[in-house]
Amino acid sequence: MSLISASRRATQQASRNLGALAPATRAVSSPRRWQKRSVNTQPAYEGHVPLNWFEAGFLTVGSALMALANPRRGDMVAALGDLTSGPVLPRLRDAMLASAEGRQILKDRPRVNSHTVDMDKLALLPEGTFGNAYVTWLERCGVTPDTREPVHYVDDPELAYVMQRYRECHDFYHCICGLPVNVESELALKFFEFANLGLPMAGFAAAFGHLRLTQAKRERLFREFVPWAIKCGSSAQSLITVYWEKRWEQNVEDMKKEFGIWDPPEPRWSRPLSEAKAAAVRRQQAAEAKLQQAAS
Repeated sequence: MSLISASRRATQQASRNLGALAPATRAVSSPRRWQKRSVNTQPAYEGHVPLNWFEAGFLTVGSALMALANPRRGDMVAALGDLTSGPVLPRLRDAMLASAEGRQILKDRPRVNSHTVDMDKLALLPEGTFGNAYVTWLERCGVTPDTREPVHYVDDPELAYVMQRYRECHDFYHCICGLPVNVESELALKFFEFANLGLPMAGFAAAFGHLRLTQAKRERLFREFVPWAIKCGSSAQSLITVYWEKRWEQNVEDMKKEFGIWDPPEPRWSRPLSEAKAAAVRRQQAAEAKLQQAAS
């Protein structure tokens, strides 16, 4: 009991000593430093999550490990993209500011989802136009434009939009390059994006994503797709500057010539093009029926 009592007395004395030191510690600490920290924790835009350096570092490592373990964790992949894009986003914004299209994008700040893009209207466009090609690509891949995670960890609002713009236009890159959404094609596009935009997340995915492939698929990736991706991506126009929504009615082949993009090696599609075109035609017929009902 004497040992317990002595331990309690020592603990109480230590608490009193710390309590006496606390005011002095607060007096020594700079009030400006704490005030700055409280300001920095205020969100700069909707969905923004401010982080200090320790939190950012911890989340970067954690999201990288989770993205490697399970690439389908879109939230972790997006978090890693946010946290590692800092040095590159100002350069991408400058590229947009140097382009008339890019400046208009930054001014309008368009978003890409099923609420902002009229898929029925695109389905009515002639075959060969970018809008029709995009709808057909969505049908063939079985995806929608509503799956992109919002940006949370980029502090500057304008740079956050640049990151969001890249993320929401990713499917446009798939469409214009003629690539599906399987693992090999996704990795090929990551190599392309890294060469074209320089985003670290694309480089991270390209560097480690191939480890999940079979030996045969990995060999084909590096033998056929990677040379195309690096050469085409590095020489093509920076795709972050393209106002895709203003080009729905433009011919796809003309766009590819303008951007300096040529076709990759033949990819492996899970769904035949004929099925996707048939689905696009059904969508077109449904859209025409809606227009007739509205007119009558």
